[in-house]
Amino acid sequence: MYAILDIETTGGKYNEEGITEIAIYKFDGHEVVDQFISLVNPERPIQPFVANLTGINNQMLRNAPKFYEVAKRIVEITSECVVVAHNASFDYRILRTEFSRLGFEYERQSLCTVELSKKLIPYQESYSLGKLVRGLGIPLSDRHRANGDALATVKLFKLLLTKDSNKSIITEAVRIDTKKQIDDKLLKLVEQAPIATGIYYMHREDGTIIYIGKSKNIKKRLNQHFTNDNRKSRRIQQEVESVSFEITGSELVALLKESEEIKRNKPKYNRALRKTKFDQALYQFTDDNGFINLKIAKVDHRKTVITTFSNRQQAKSFIHRWTEEYNLCQKFTGIDTGKNNCFNYTIKQCFGACISEETPQEYNVRVQQLIQNNSFDSQDMIIIDRGRNIDEQSVILIEKGQFKGIGFFNLNHQINNIEILRSIITPMEHNRDVQHIIQSYTRKNKKLKVVPISKS
Repeated sequence: MYAILDIETTGGKYNEEGITEIAIYKFDGHEVVDQFISLVNPERPIQPFVANLTGINNQMLRNAPKFYEVAKRIVEITSECVVVAHNASFDYRILRTEFSRLGFEYERQSLCTVELSKKLIPYQESYSLGKLVRGLGIPLSDRHRANGDALATVKLFKLLLTKDSNKSIITEAVRIDTKKQIDDKLLKLVEQAPIATGIYYMHREDGTIIYIGKSKNIKKRLNQHFTNDNRKSRRIQQEVESVSFEITGSELVALLKESEEIKRNKPKYNRALRKTKFDQALYQFTDDNGFINLKIAKVDHRKTVITTFSNRQQAKSFIHRWTEEYNLCQKFTGIDTGKNNCFNYTIKQCFGACISEETPQEYNVRVQQLIQNNSFDSQDMIIIDRGRNIDEQSVILIEKGQFKGIGFFNLNHQINNIEILRSIITPMEHNRDVQHIIQSYTRKNKKLKVVPISKS
């Protein structure tokens, strides 16, 4: 659990500043679950340049609560939380100073989004909150006011969690928050899980990830893990101490993240799942008469494939479907091996390529359309799918036929500008597995939005 906050102060000498405004958002890693926003009477004058910067003046604070009146609420909302702030050393120091004046020792673990941003989003022009979020396309209103800056930090931190491929943020938080073993441990873990699409990480007590999974209903899937009686499930049940999860909204994003996370982290109980299994592929060749033929065969990584399939039955099912959809000749798709015209010609679904009633040029246009629609070789495009909430969408970036990574956006200008798009994308590795996942998912989900991108 995180307490993401921002504090405005009077300015002045070091450790003599007073708080003028505070905003705290309690964030469970997925959504805000509580919040506290208040002006504070600092009982000392505000420096003129600070008043000009924030718009908060002495008159506004005359009737505001003093710090001791809001201290209890601050303790409550940050209890058992990691304090997160942009330049956390400043905000945390101010809080500790104010509590110290009340004779209270305030201690929390803290994370700084400046430091995290430098690590996870390198090469930015500036890491000041305003310039950083503007460069990432994150909306920011009420700059230099606690609520506006805290809300922007929430959105920035959410992006950082997504970009944290090594899961160092989550692992550190798990290590901090690990509690002693309790009765009904597994039941409590299930109760805390969301009914949502995403990936989940099972941790040992020291934070080590022992299993990674993906599900359209994380709560239901965990329940299956913890009620199964097979040997692997029983071992997991004994070792797991906590479960963290990442909601993706999109099943495709979950599949891609699961594949990469398993390869990256090599969890103890994912050994059999580190490689996606597909052994059939669709190939093309041009015959002596100039017609493009399609052929299903075992995957050969030395050859260029159009797309891949999990098994031969799936491949045959799709080649039959595409033959009808694109009015192709069954002889040139390997379905009909007879000597005369194909069966589809007799029912007017083939235009006679098999008996030279259609030219190779006319026929090949439709074959090329099929290939274009089912292979992203050399293409620049984005795939848009569901986001983690109703106001958000996910985006998958493909450049020159190479999968570049995933991201989430709220505003269209974030994906219409290629530089901002690259900034919000979490880079991921392109390999045959992810190519198979994307192609397989897009051909099964025809309503998915696939948009070519122009870099001009």
